[in-house]
This record gives sequence, C-alpha cells and structure tokens, in this order.
Amino acid sequence: MTVAVAPNTIAVYSDLWCSFAHLAVHRLHKTRARLGLEGVVALDHHAFPLELLNGHSSPRPGTDSEVSAIGRLDPDAGWRLWQAPDWTYPTTTLPALEAVQAAKEQSLAASEALDLGLRKAFWVESRCISLRPVLLEVAAETSVIDVDSLAEALDTGRARHLVMRDFAVSQTDAVRCSPHLFLADGTDSANPGVEVHYTGDYGTGFPIATADDPSVYEDLLLRAASLQTA
Repeated sequence: MTVAVAPNTIAVYSDLWCSFAHLAVHRLHKTRARLGLEGVVALDHHAFPLELLNGHSSPRPGTDSEVSAIGRLDPDAGWRLWQAPDWTYPTTTLPALEAVQAAKEQSLAASEALDLGLRKAFWVESRCISLRPVLLEVAAETSVIDVDSLAEALDTGRARHLVMRDFAVSQTDAVRCSPHLFLADGTDSANPGVEVHYTGDYGTGFPIATADDPSVYEDLLLRAASLQTA
C-alpha cells in the first residue's frame, strides 16, 4: 500500500502523545520557517492512533520517561513532566486527533495550527487534551480557527471517519511508527533522523537515542518544495 500525498506537501502520520512526533513536528515548523518555505510546503496531519493500535491508552510512565531522554535532543520544542493533578492526565487522544482532522474543513493551515497547539498544550502546559472544552480553548488560542465551526464538526462527528481511515492505513505496512513522513514522490522517513532503543519495556524502562540528525528535515522540506503539480 502507498500513501497518497499532494505536491508541495508532507503527510505526517503521528499521535499527539508521542514524544518522537512532538520532536518531529517542532523541527518541521522550525526548519520550514528558517528556509522561508511557510506557505510553500504544507503539513497534512494524519492520525497514527496508538491507543487503537496497542489496545490501551498510553501509560504516563512511558511519556514521563521520554521527556528528559528525547527532550534533550531539542529543548526548544518545549518539554515538561506532567504538572497538573494525576487525575487530569489524558486517557485518550482520539478527540484531539479528530479535532485536527476536523480543522481541515477550514484549511490545512488551520489543521497545522491546531495540531501544534495541542502538542504544546500536552507536552508543555499539562492540559487534558481528551476534553472538548480544552480542544476548543486551544483552537481559540490559535487565532486562525473558526471555533464555532470546529465545535459543530466535533459535535456531529463528521471527521471521525477520517481518524478511522487513518487507523486502517496505520495497520498496514505502509506506516511503521509515529511519526512517519511521506512526500508526493514516494519518499518517506520514519522517525526522521532519530535512532533509539529502550532499556526495559515501555513504561518501565526508558529510551536512549543512539543517533540524531536534524538535517534530514531540511532535505525533506526542500524536496517537498521542488515537487510541483503536474
């Protein structure tokens, strides 16, 4: 199976509570801005719903263990251990993943902004992105999203099938992990530039990055920018 991608676009399959995806999305935005490719290369976010693939929600010890290990690769992305009460920790990211898809009704730029805002809300601000009010608050903070339209899309569930469609793709061998990036010419990169192994099981051990090459993002963005519509 192949992943269809529009020219001048990078498709990003990921989950919001994946630390590697938080790193990748931050580097995509940072590098795109440095290269002057904002408005040239779009990010098309797709769900890689870990809780559906694994059959359970993401354990907090796992994400906590990754903050210092993966956060040290790029502290500018913003990282904090969970600061809110334990009982407010998100139990699902499906509503947030759905909101990112629903925002595409307005534009890819709106979807990008909401995705980035939700990552900041979770990884930096310790906000429960499982909750509808939090999703709409973050949407309002982007200043580029029509919050009423997004609320209607969430309440009718009309973007939910998009998450399930992405879930079906995520179950194939086309998408290997969160994050996995795809370009229109068939180029793809899973967990770009980063190699890692775990000491112990996820949630009880911790990750060790054995390689990190941020320059891969420049290569991917420049390549995406060169792929014109036929």
